[in-house]
Parts: sequence; C-alpha cells; structure tokens
Amino acid sequence: MAAGSVLRLLLLLLPAFVSGVVSVGFQEQRGGKEDDSLQTFIVHMNPSHKPEIHPTHAQWYAAHLQSLSIDPGRHLLYSYSLAFQGFAASLHPDHLPLLRSSPAVLHLHPDPLLRLHTTHSPEFLGLLQPLNLGPSSAPPPNGSSLLQAAEAATKDVIIGVLDTGVWPESRSFDDAGIPEIPRRWRGTCEAGVDFAPSLCNRKLIGARSFSRGYRAAAEAADEGGDKPKEYASPRDRDGHGTHTSSTAAGSPVANASLLGYAPGTARGMATAARVAMYKVCWASGCFGSDILAGIDRAIADGVDVLSLSLGGGAAPYFHDTIAIGAFSAMERGIFVSCSAGNSGPMKGSLANTAPWILTVGAGTLDRDFPAVAALGSGARYAGVSLYSGPGMGSRMAPLVYDPPASSAGGKAAGNGSSGNLCLPGTLSPAKVRGKVVLCDRGVNARVEKGAVVKAAGGVGMILANAAANGEELVADSHLLPAVAVGLKNGDLIRKYAQFDRNPKVLLQFQGTVLNVRPSPVVAAFSSRGPNGVTPQILKPDVIGPGVNILAAWSGSVGPTGLSKDRRRSQFNIMSGTSMSCPHVSGIAALVKAAHPEWSPAAVKSALMTTAYTVDNVGSPLRDAAGGGGADPYGYGSGHVDPRRALSPGLVYDIAADDYVAFLCSLKYSLRQVQAITKRSNFTCSRRFRDPGDLNYPSFSVVFNSESRKAAVTYTRELTNVGEAASEYAVEVTAPVSVAVTVKPSKLLFTRVGQKLRYSVSFSPVKVRSPQAPSFGWVTWKSGRYQVRSPVAVSWNKKVR
Repeated sequence: MAAGSVLRLLLLLLPAFVSGVVSVGFQEQRGGKEDDSLQTFIVHMNPSHKPEIHPTHAQWYAAHLQSLSIDPGRHLLYSYSLAFQGFAASLHPDHLPLLRSSPAVLHLHPDPLLRLHTTHSPEFLGLLQPLNLGPSSAPPPNGSSLLQAAEAATKDVIIGVLDTGVWPESRSFDDAGIPEIPRRWRGTCEAGVDFAPSLCNRKLIGARSFSRGYRAAAEAADEGGDKPKEYASPRDRDGHGTHTSSTAAGSPVANASLLGYAPGTARGMATAARVAMYKVCWASGCFGSDILAGIDRAIADGVDVLSLSLGGGAAPYFHDTIAIGAFSAMERGIFVSCSAGNSGPMKGSLANTAPWILTVGAGTLDRDFPAVAALGSGARYAGVSLYSGPGMGSRMAPLVYDPPASSAGGKAAGNGSSGNLCLPGTLSPAKVRGKVVLCDRGVNARVEKGAVVKAAGGVGMILANAAANGEELVADSHLLPAVAVGLKNGDLIRKYAQFDRNPKVLLQFQGTVLNVRPSPVVAAFSSRGPNGVTPQILKPDVIGPGVNILAAWSGSVGPTGLSKDRRRSQFNIMSGTSMSCPHVSGIAALVKAAHPEWSPAAVKSALMTTAYTVDNVGSPLRDAAGGGGADPYGYGSGHVDPRRALSPGLVYDIAADDYVAFLCSLKYSLRQVQAITKRSNFTCSRRFRDPGDLNYPSFSVVFNSESRKAAVTYTRELTNVGEAASEYAVEVTAPVSVAVTVKPSKLLFTRVGQKLRYSVSFSPVKVRSPQAPSFGWVTWKSGRYQVRSPVAVSWNKKVR
C-alpha cells in the first residue's frame, strides 16, 4: 500500500433525475438530529417492474422512493443506468422495511467500505529491449514489430482510472505528438476547485469526481477535528491516482527521479493511450457508491480499459460493487483490471475475485536501492532506503530497541507501550534523543515510524521486518536516515541491540543499482489465493511490477504523504498491488490496440497463457515472504510478458452468457443473479454442472469427495488466433498425488478463428489423508507458441 497513506473506499451515489449519472461537488451540509441515524445503502432494482410512464430509470427510482414517502431530493445520492440497475440512498432505519417489502426491489445492502491497494519497469518488461529470461520466455520472432505497431495503435485506446484524482500539470500527461482525441469519446473535463477544464488535453482527455457517498458518510459520522485540505474536484491531493494513471499510460519524461533515486526516463506502459480519471477516493476514505458511479460514467464516456487499484475483502458477487460494475463493463467490451490486495502472504486474502476481472498481484523489479546498517561489532547488514537528506557522517550513534514484553534484555527506547513498533506516543525522548532506533515493521505505516523516531529526537532508524514480511525489502523516502532490513538481518540486529553492552550503528546509503538477481520475486504483501468466493477459479491471474515503482506524483504532498513532509517531487516511488495493476492495465491496452476485435476474455487469456514463471537466473519464481519457491496461489499464471501476449497463438474466449451460466452454477437465487447481470425475465436455463467448467485459462480443482476414485473433469475450448494451419500437442505437468488425462492430446487447426475443444480429467492417486495444495501445468505447444495454464489442486474434506 502507498507509504503513509491508508485510504479507504466506500460506496454512495448521487441523484440524477436524467438518464445516467451526473458528476457533482460536495453535498450541502444537512446536519440536525433528524440525520443522525442515516446510513447509505445500495438498492438493487428489478427492471421488469419499471413502469412505461417513466422514460428513464433515474425517474423511476425517484418516483419509487416518493411512493414510499421517502424524499428523493433529500435521500437519493446516485441513480445508475449502465454499471448497475438501482440507486444509492442515505436512509433512516424505518425506510429499510419499506424498501425490502417492495416487489420492485431485488435486495439492498449497506454501502461497503473498500480501500486503495503504487522508470525502470518498461525496460524490465521488455517494452524497450529484449528480456533475458531464458528460452521459455523468448518472444516470438516478430515480437518487436508487433510491439511497435501496438504502441502506435494505442492512440485510439482510452484507459479509465478510478482513483484519488490526477495532478494534470505533471509532465507525464504532456500531449506533445499525440493526435486529436478519438471522435467517439463522450467524456469531459469537469471544472472544480483548483481544476479548470483547460487542464485536460489530448493525453488526459477526461477528469471527473464523485463524492456524494463519501460526503454522506462524513456528515452521518459528524467528523470533526483537523482535516487535511481536500479538492472538491478531480485534482489529486493524495498522489495515488497520479501515480497509477501515469504508470498505465504516462508520456515519456526524461531525467525523472525521486530526489535522485531511480534516475532515467519515466514512462507508462502505453505511452500513446489516452487517460480518463474518475476520482472516487477522498482524504478520509472512498465509498463503493462513488466507485459504482465512476464505473457507470466511464462506460457512458466510452473507455476501453478500466483500471482499479482498490478493493475490499472476499464477498459474494451480488454484494461486490466492483464485480457488479465490472460485469456491465465487460458486456460492453471493456477490459477491467483490478489489484489483488496487499494482505499477503496470508492464504485466501484476495480481493476482486470475479472471473470477468483480471486480478493482478505484485512482484519485484531488478532494481534496488541498497543501504547498509554497519554495527559497532563490525557486522554489516544489507537493506534498502530512499533517504535523500543529510547522512550520519562517519561516526556511529548509539542503537536502542524497546523489545516486546516477551523479550528480555536490551536498552529500552520506549515508555513500556509497544515501543518496538514505534507507534505515535510510544518513544521516550529522554531515551531516544541522539540515537538510532530499531523499529519492528507492522501496525502503522513504515514512514510514520520514522516520523515518530524523528519527533522523539532520534537521528536514525532501522526498520526490521516481521515474520509476515520475510525477506521482502520495500524502500521508503523517510524523513530521517533510515534503513529497512529483512527478517533474518533484523533478528541479528535485534539480538545485538538487546545484548551488547554498548550497541552502536552507522547507516550508509548507496543510491540505485540495476540487474538485481534474482528477479522478479513475488512480493510478500501481495494477496494470495485460493479464491475465497469461488475456489474453482484460480486467482490471482498474473503478477506485474509492484515493488519500488517510480511514477508521477501530486504537487500537494511530499513523498511520504505525511503532513510533516515539506519536500516536493514530481515523481515518487511506491509499492503495492496498486502499482502492479496499472502496469497490466497499460499492457492490456497494447494487446487491445493490436487486436481491437478481441473480447475482454481473449485479451485476458493472452496475458495469462503467455506469462512466465522463471526468474532472471533461470530458476522458478521465488516468494519474498519465506524465500522459498512461489506457486500459482501467489503468482497465478505467472509474471506478465507484454511481447508474448501480443501473439499468444490460442486464446480461451468467454462470452457474457457463459458468465451468466457460471453464476447460475453457484446456486445463487435468480434475484441475486439479476443483481449482477441486470437481466430481467430470465431463468437459469443454462448452468454448468461445476463452476470450474467456465472456459477459464487456468484450472483450480477442488476434490470434495471422500472416495479415492473421485475424479473431476473439465472441458475447455481454444480459439486459434495464430497461424492458420497449426498443430498443437499437449504437455502435462501433474500436481502431486493427482493423475491428469487430456483428450485429445493434439489439436489440429486449419484456419484462424477456428475453435476446438478438449477435456481434462483430474484423479487423486493413493490419497489416504488430507493433502496440502499441489500445482501443475497444462501446456499446448506448436513451434514458437506455448499456451500454458496453471493447475491448482486442493482438498476440502478428508479423503479416506
């Protein structure tokens, strides 16, 4: 997650008494005891109950509220028309039974709280020169020419980003050399506080803001006290939205860096693509109702790709606002990419699990920012840092550590209340002044720990990983000299600080280095599978660069995002699946530009089946959390490879009706399916016998039988998008304790666009006790093409 900023997203919508959703500024303050009990709800309406006398859905929603003696002018926040059939309203408790008893209401639920999930990555991804990742990752011979053509064609691709807004003056949104805006574009650049429509151009073609959900919640909570300055406009105070949008499609900017770190040319993945910003996240949080309004407007405006670096926990799809909005976008040919979340390495911690969304995890780059903690004992421990101010000189300073209560020894730096975590108010200035403080990672933001140490008079900080972080190193631009170290080095330094009679340390900073090996590595923070909503769909789908990413930044805040940080930089380095998501969104724009006729599912398949799982030393991808091997619960199909994705050979395509059949196989009620699909007067006449029968580019097998002879068989269909006459042979790497049979073992295509089916059976072998998850691959090969699908096998009952 963005350093120093843990923003939350919530959902509330605005009243539009015309078709569609209109953007507005802050709501007028209502106040008074009457509104004390108001809470925002998302209300799903049944379109089959819409009277013909109302020309638009918005008019129907308003009239329906009036018929229940609920004033729409006072309570209706948003009326949706495309992303969702329903509205968001700020309601009293006594309104709820009225709505629930109405036959026109499918169901309603509280507005969910969601949260945000941050020069060298284009080169690392092979967008500038060939990668060196071994034969299995070699691009097709025409990969470079395909890439150049796709890059040029992205001038017609529009990427919609839902985030904290945009800093339009950033050089990453320079439109020099970019042609006129596509005539099909229906969006606009809204005027607002410190934001004139003239700030948009041929690169940043749209900017809107949605705040009614956020504002309604703030009024209901009667928030007081000091609040950070906020722009009631699309302008980005936080920096997160500027960072993500420039990562996806920023124009090249020479001589970019963060205060000297990561120098070079900063550029997005699709430098010619257009950017449309939909600000749905605000200083104290972002509501799902605002997110849904942003998706609704983006669909109407005409975006081609939607990028959302935000999400909540796992929830049924009919309660998942992003999933519902993304379904409508998918039906209209819009590709939707979302971050997986930053709750790793905990298993099953994924967000955005719907199969019509591309779910993106995070990996490292081969760039690092080394720093050293040199101890008085003579030991030197490697770490990372982005500190750019005055150093410690050449003299060592005393080292202090306030160990947890369960630990013994050491020279305590705190006041007896979690001083090891360096939480605000836990460090004693008398014990810290003039010293370097060892802080354990966890609970509060990493950069806040440094600010706490500095406020207490400390001259430096060592930030040591906890067990959950493993050896993952995330660099931050701290306010004082600071070095982050991994778990092993952290434990050694903790021991030294606690038991040496006179512990001392000198912090040293070594700038920027490239060609770090091994890389990529799956980030410890990246959320993991299995899929908590539908275990038969493997998530995440892919990983992309998400650690220490340089991109454009807001002019309102310093690199840490802390109010005490008075520094300003045009660029910042951030880490999170928030950063990996826009990388893949931009790459999806390249694929879409190269193949405009492809469906979102085909684009997704191309990204997944061409991903790689070997690092730059030729070894299987590793996991930063424990240092061991990673698996598809961490990386999905692998690390995205843009050039190979442009020419995948075969794709697994999925139509909207297939997703409906998938939903019907989940034993949802018709009302619940309707809430997602917005289809009226339909029955689940078609459903899969197993959710895993969806034509997905990966396999997740859940053995749910107590019989050793139980088998699971799935059918898949491949579409030829490569050479007209081609023969593919299957190669299987079976998971442990599972036999895999594929029929037929060869697929012979005679034309482009031809579709052929195959079945794959998974059978447990000699299983007498519960098994740990195991993994394998099903790969179709033909010359230069390798169409790879990961296989994950899990056991949810004891097999006898």
